Amino acid sequence: MQIRLKSHHSHKQANTILKNPTRVIVTSFALIIALGTFLLMMPFSSRTGEFTKFMDAFFTATSATCVTGLIVVDTYQHFSTLGQIIVLCLIQLGGLGLVTITTFFHVALRKKIGLKTRQLAQESINSGTPENTAELLLMLIKLTLGIELVGAVILSSVLIPQFGLDGIFISIFLSVSSYCNAGFDILGRLENFSSLVHYFDNPIVLVTIVLLITAGGLGFIVWFDLYQYRKTKHLNFHTKIVLVATLLLNVVGTLFILISEWSNPNTIGQMNTGEKILNSLFLSVSCRTAGFNTFDLGSMYGTTKLACIIWMFIGAAPGSTGGGVKITTFTVLIMTVVCVLRGKGETLILGRKVDKNVIYKSLTIIFIGMVAVFAATVFIGFTIHSEGTQVQDINALFESVSAFSTAGLSAGVTAVANLPSRIILTATMFLGRVGPVSLALSLAARTQSNKHHIYPDAKIIVG
Repeated sequence: MQIRLKSHHSHKQANTILKNPTRVIVTSFALIIALGTFLLMMPFSSRTGEFTKFMDAFFTATSATCVTGLIVVDTYQHFSTLGQIIVLCLIQLGGLGLVTITTFFHVALRKKIGLKTRQLAQESINSGTPENTAELLLMLIKLTLGIELVGAVILSSVLIPQFGLDGIFISIFLSVSSYCNAGFDILGRLENFSSLVHYFDNPIVLVTIVLLITAGGLGFIVWFDLYQYRKTKHLNFHTKIVLVATLLLNVVGTLFILISEWSNPNTIGQMNTGEKILNSLFLSVSCRTAGFNTFDLGSMYGTTKLACIIWMFIGAAPGSTGGGVKITTFTVLIMTVVCVLRGKGETLILGRKVDKNVIYKSLTIIFIGMVAVFAATVFIGFTIHSEGTQVQDINALFESVSAFSTAGLSAGVTAVANLPSRIILTATMFLGRVGPVSLALSLAARTQSNKHHIYPDAKIIVG
């Protein structure tokens, strides 16, 4: 009798978890990280054949699965080829989402997709409607593999002549990492923690990676809409906002970095004009969740770091491989402020009214993000300073935003971070990847039961 009761209780718990799509997605990411940590700890994953410390493996697995790019050990120098393949698999799984890939195999095998599975897939890729989920998933996988393959082929034209046959794997790794906005690389054979600093003057490598980052950051819904354009001859409002906002952010970011760092000898100051423009564009795109760098970011001026912090916090588009609060969320916030200043009672974007629930969700996401970043910054600054290591406050903020937005850019703080700081960075990466609202929903034990309650109006004076 006791066994039956336990079995019934376990079954009830499983059903409760499955009823909440966001909870399943959060759990799936946690399971991938746990498995990745275990595999990366094993002797076969390290170059020396020894066990990797738990925290190093855990931090790397979290960073790879959350497609962040912050690292505490050089991926090439520390991990064996098998270990690098494990990191690559974590990046691919984290970029697409475990639920998305699982549902894809259901579709590929012509299996019927139930309503719960369809809802999971819809939530996993931020699809607004479930009707075309199966078609969207198939297109998503094909598009991802196709773009990554093309990117790898182009990169191999540079890397194979430089590294021989090893250039094939390096090209595949960089292509997948770029499209998934992960920021990981295996170029440590040139220099520890070098990222792409040795390719600052190579337009083939930099432009290819910029295009891969952008492709991954647009979001699967935008690509599906573009894919159907030949039939519909119409783009959804969401797609228009994402494309316009992405273009504006890239252009404005490039110009700001170019002007701000023009004469900085430690960044782009000693480059020629073409290289300055190219590297400014690269950082502008990369800091919106990609995590690659072509020069020492710690040497940037404070104003440039602040601009990068804002760009990282904004992030990529919903349903993409990137992080951040998302460009549509930021657009809704900005337009709400503009409309309030103009005395309008509604938030209007391009002549269309934005639903109040969208505004509330946007404000909630940004507020939770700011609180998470502030808490992480204070904690990191306090713990590192307590050990006598000097870290500028703006660098601590830079690192915290980088972790939350899953950008992966570093101002040098992660390299000197102690155990408590690494733990808080790991938690911030996880929060940033699964989404503040998704995480909050996944932890909610009960649903709201006061939908139909009528409350009196509250008259509050603000401002």
